[in-house]
Amino acid sequence: MTDNAYLVGLRLEGRKVVVVGGGTVAQRRLPLLVAAGADVHVITLAATPAVEAFGDSSATVTVTLRAFRDEDLDGAWYALAATDDPEVNAAIVAGADRRRIFCVRADVAREGTAVTPASFEYEGLSVGVLASGEHRRSAAIRSAIHEALQQGLISDRERNTGAEGVTVHEGVALVGGGPGDPELITVRGRRLLANADVVVADRLAPPELLAELPPHVEVIDAAKIPYGRAMAQEAINDVLIDRAKAGKFVVRLKGGDPFVFARGYEEVIACAEAGVPVTVVPGVTSAIGVPALAGVPVTHRHITHEFVVVSGHVAPGHPESLVNWDALAAMSGTIVLLMAVERIELFAQALLSGGRPADTPVMVVQHGTTAAQRTVRATLTDVAEKVRSEGIRPPAIIVIGAVAAFGS
Repeated sequence: MTDNAYLVGLRLEGRKVVVVGGGTVAQRRLPLLVAAGADVHVITLAATPAVEAFGDSSATVTVTLRAFRDEDLDGAWYALAATDDPEVNAAIVAGADRRRIFCVRADVAREGTAVTPASFEYEGLSVGVLASGEHRRSAAIRSAIHEALQQGLISDRERNTGAEGVTVHEGVALVGGGPGDPELITVRGRRLLANADVVVADRLAPPELLAELPPHVEVIDAAKIPYGRAMAQEAINDVLIDRAKAGKFVVRLKGGDPFVFARGYEEVIACAEAGVPVTVVPGVTSAIGVPALAGVPVTHRHITHEFVVVSGHVAPGHPESLVNWDALAAMSGTIVLLMAVERIELFAQALLSGGRPADTPVMVVQHGTTAAQRTVRATLTDVAEKVRSEGIRPPAIIVIGAVAAFGS
């Protein structure tokens, strides 16, 4: 049988598809068949728990535990032979061939009448790769194309004109860039960034991500927007709205997560009031990501069942403080302080005064997840002294609790 294959997309919604075999191959294929709306009939002697779960939870999947019968193919539009018995797979292909049903043979791809491509979905595109039955090769090329699209190395912007089925980016995307390492941005965040016309970036947004942008993208440093008599946040809101209303796709790139001690939701409200659509893309927050990559989990079984993330932008006792420091001192779990380096003496004293043990371990991480990362170990008693003597400056994360002793 020739290796040549004619690539085509099948519309299987409501049409019978027969899958013979309930192992890992079926387990991988079922999600795509279900997503296509196919009426899937799985015939198998035994099924993995995941395949059984499809039969229990999906209205379009029927799992029958018995041997394959030739008549199982009656009325089918498409078939997949995925058993561990070559003779059974050959019989399925033969039965499908008699009925003029295209059939994939999972064990020997060249012996089937159809081949499953390595595929993925990307913003309205369905991309499939065939390599004459060489599954590893097609999977490798598929992954390379997918990654190139996500990174903006391949772009469909020239075709992105609003035609039916093609995604058009509009408005503002509020993207969390992660704690510093550019590889910690989410896949969706990187994809939207690659399609931006304008990027309004925070000081803590990973600068390497900005370096990847093509030259036509307008990059605006939010810290350098001329504020005049307006509040800084109002000026940023105005820039987002102005560019979006001019027909530009704007990415507001923030460090960490846009909804954790950032003003992301204020920007959402401002855009909504101006009639500008907003897409929110959460990010890896530094409160969890930085300790984790420094070797410290914020929770650990048998040690702590809770953690609290606290903003240090105002001191204990300040009229604008909303933090109950006595309650924090009384808890036994982990405390993660953000934006707290400048006032670490006050925070440490508040916790000690509230009854937190003096020998409570503390870890301070400056420039976490980046090549410039520095870590200081201390206790609640001497953390302020060590922060000053080591010259620790923002941005830094302070972890207080038993877990802070891990990795030391």
